[in-house]
Amino acid sequence: MCDGISDELEGIDLGDVRLNRRSKQVLKSLAANAESSVNMACQTWADTIGAYRFFNNPEVTPEKILEPHRQATVERMRGQPVVLIVQDTTELDLTKHAPVDVRHLNSKHRRGVYLHDHIAVSPDKICLGVVGMDAFDRDVDSLGKTLERRTLPIEEKESFRWLKGYRLACELAAECPATQVVSVADREGDIYDIFVDAAIQNEPRAEYVIRAQEDRSTFEPKPDVGPKVYGKVRDEVRSSPLRETRTLKLCATPKRAARQTSVEIRAVQVQVKPPHARAYLPSVTHNVVLVEEIDGPQDGTDICWLLITTLPIKTLKEILRVVKYYLARWVVEIFFRTLKTGCRVEEIQLETKHRFLNCLALYHIIAWRILSLTYLNRVVPDISCTALFTDSEWKSTWRVVKKQKLPKKPPRLGELMTLIACLGGYNNRAKEPPPGPEPIWVGIRRMVDFAIAWETFGPES
Repeated sequence: MCDGISDELEGIDLGDVRLNRRSKQVLKSLAANAESSVNMACQTWADTIGAYRFFNNPEVTPEKILEPHRQATVERMRGQPVVLIVQDTTELDLTKHAPVDVRHLNSKHRRGVYLHDHIAVSPDKICLGVVGMDAFDRDVDSLGKTLERRTLPIEEKESFRWLKGYRLACELAAECPATQVVSVADREGDIYDIFVDAAIQNEPRAEYVIRAQEDRSTFEPKPDVGPKVYGKVRDEVRSSPLRETRTLKLCATPKRAARQTSVEIRAVQVQVKPPHARAYLPSVTHNVVLVEEIDGPQDGTDICWLLITTLPIKTLKEILRVVKYYLARWVVEIFFRTLKTGCRVEEIQLETKHRFLNCLALYHIIAWRILSLTYLNRVVPDISCTALFTDSEWKSTWRVVKKQKLPKKPPRLGELMTLIACLGGYNNRAKEPPPGPEPIWVGIRRMVDFAIAWETFGPES
C-alpha cells in the first residue's frame, strides 16, 4: 500500500530529478505512519533533513506536488459514467505552533489557514482523488468587516472560491467528455454567480447540486402582503405535490447523533429573481428538490434540504438521483476528518507557510488513499487484496491477526480490510457496520511494521 502510493507522483516535474525522487521518498515515509511527525516518519536524520529541505525548496509548490495525482485522478474519472466534484472549506487551527508568516482565522487570537478542497467522488462514495487544493488566511485588519466585503466584486471576495470550484468542474468535464461531471456543494456554495455562470457556460458544462442557503424570490407577486413582495422558492416547492416518502440513515455530526429518519421529497422548477442589490444580473431558472424531515426531534437538527440543481427532475428516479448525489457530499467531511485526526495536519510544526502547504499537499494524497480503501472495501469487497496490497502486507497481517497458516490463494479485499481494521481497534462483531477510516489508518500503520519485519525476518526474506 505504501509502496504503491508513490505511483501517484509518477511523472512529477519539480525541475530536478533529485527533487522528483525525494518527493516519492517523503510521501512513502509519511504514508507509512500518517499520525506521526515528520521526524518520526523519516527513519534517519539524513532522511529527515532531506524532507525539510524538500518542503523548503522554492521550486516545490502544492500545485506541482498534486499535479501528477490530479492527472491520475482524471484517468480514474474517465472510467466512471458519473463523477461528483465535491468542494468544501475547513479551518486548520495552527495557533499553538503557527508558521511565522501564517495570518489569522476569524479572530486575532487564532492563527491558521482555511483549506478549500475539491475531491472527485463516485456516486457510490468512492474517493477517486484530489483535483484541487486552495488555502487562504486573513489579515488582522480585515476581521469583522463583513459588510464592507459584500460591496466588492465577486473576484475580490473569499466566496469567489466557490465559483472557481464550479469552473474547475467544467474544466474537468472537458477533460472527461464521456463522463458526466457534477459539482456538489453545501450552503456556502449558494452563490448566485454560479447559477448565472452555468446558464451562459458553453458545452461541455458541469452540472451542479447545491444546497440553498438563501430563500430567493420568484416572479409570483404577493399583493395581499405588499405592493413589491414576491413569493419565495421554499414556499412554492413546499406547496407542490408530494413525490416520495423515504427513510434516510443520517451520519453522526458534532451537532447530532446518528439516527434513522423519514423525509418527504418534493420537486419543482421555478424562475428566480436576482439579488436585490444586484438587479442588473439576469434571472435564472432553478430545478429545486426539497427534502424535509417528518416529525423530527425539533432540536435544531431537523432535516430541511433545499437542493438547487441543473439535473432533470421530471421523474421520481431523477429526483432521487439528485438526493443521492447530495448525500455523497459527506465524503468530503470524512476526508477533512482524516486529514485532521488521522494525519494530524494541525500538529505539523514547520517554520513557514510555504513549507507547511507543501507538506499538506502530500498528506492530501495519503488521506485520499485511506478514504479510497475505506469505501472500496464497501463497494467491491470481493476483488483480490493483491490489487491494493503487497504480498508481505497481506501475509504478515494474516499471520498476526488470524494466527493461521497462509491460505492457498490471497484473500478477498473485504476479508483483509477487516483484519487491518482489527489491528486498529475494530471489533468485527456480527452486526457491526464496515470499518470507518480511523481503525483503517491505525491498522495500516501497524501493518506496515509487520510487512517490514516479514520482508526482513520472515520465511520469504
